[in-house]
Amino acid sequence: MRIFISTGEVSGDLQGSLLIAALKRESIATGLDLEIVALGGEKMAFSGATLLGDTTGIGSMGLVESLPYIWPTIKVQRQAIAYLKENPPDLVVLIDYMTPNLGIGTYMRKHLPDVPVVYYIAPQEWVWSVNMSNTSRIVSFTDKLLAIFPEEGRYYEEQGATVRWVGHPLVDRMQNPPCRLLSRTKLGILPDDIAIALVPASRQQELKYLLPVIFQAAQTIQAKLPKAHFCIPLSLEKYRQPIEEAIQQYGLRATVISGQQKEVFAAVDFAITKSGTVNLELALLNVPQVVVYRLSPITAWIGRKILKGTIPFASPVNLMVMREIVPEFLQEEATSENITQATMELLLNPERRQQTLQDYQEMRQCLGEVGVCDRAAKEILEMLPSPVGNSPTVQQPG
Repeated sequence: MRIFISTGEVSGDLQGSLLIAALKRESIATGLDLEIVALGGEKMAFSGATLLGDTTGIGSMGLVESLPYIWPTIKVQRQAIAYLKENPPDLVVLIDYMTPNLGIGTYMRKHLPDVPVVYYIAPQEWVWSVNMSNTSRIVSFTDKLLAIFPEEGRYYEEQGATVRWVGHPLVDRMQNPPCRLLSRTKLGILPDDIAIALVPASRQQELKYLLPVIFQAAQTIQAKLPKAHFCIPLSLEKYRQPIEEAIQQYGLRATVISGQQKEVFAAVDFAITKSGTVNLELALLNVPQVVVYRLSPITAWIGRKILKGTIPFASPVNLMVMREIVPEFLQEEATSENITQATMELLLNPERRQQTLQDYQEMRQCLGEVGVCDRAAKEILEMLPSPVGNSPTVQQPG
């Protein structure tokens, strides 16, 4: 049986790799001969997929920001569709990555309607939907939608999708976290250092819009806290040079660390971070954090004035419970002064810090039980032409 998986960017590659590992485990357990072909990255390839194209560096948030990626996106979408035309799979799994996956899903429904399509981690239309046609398209070509957020499941079910809520895959990834003391020793963090993770970028645009304001705040915090040391986990190797140059520019006591993100997060006392999956990783390791995000001023203006878009929250931590657990500073509010003030309060106010840890406990209840990826794999394999095994009992959203 051949499964085609399509995703993009760094986070999609991570989620895809976790899913592929679960699909491989389940296929071995059931005696299924499984081939996985994918759009993704090196993590997915390491987990056993044959890559058609590397999409980890193709993607952006926003309208103006997406312009440099229009042609690469069209190219990879055409490449995928050409492959599907010549090599029809037994099943297609789409993971986030809205624009290419809308095209792939629409092609499947029109030209290969008998091939099941599963959407795992659907685009966050449920958060910022300003164009219901995207939601309608997703529902029209998706045979089963596997939701990781409770609110995501409710939204798509209300729009007519067949939904199964499986929980969030990071529950699986973070169930055996690295030891804090060992991680600090391994990374050279002294016992009395105040270790702060800086997570400015997993996309090219974030180097431009987020890195300067995060590093400005770090510079001020360093002046206030002489024992502060900054750790910067590297999402892509191509970002090393601009980040190291910025460290020199701002005079930070900082270390760039590659391939050890979990160890960095286990070791630090605090994080200043972009919005994204990393927020959940930090929360699951009980690391207080401040979340920052900016788009280009033009994109922000179009979103507010023309598309009339609003979002309740940006961080997945807050979206899980639909209230503010971690401070978010978006667009004009993303200033070094606001970041510094919130950071100092969470670092130096024990009551504020303890409240964050209690709120993290509440958030965990919305993530589901361990075994998310295995549940998702079983739900996916159930959609193959010859059903494999028995479908597990999976909680419905509601």
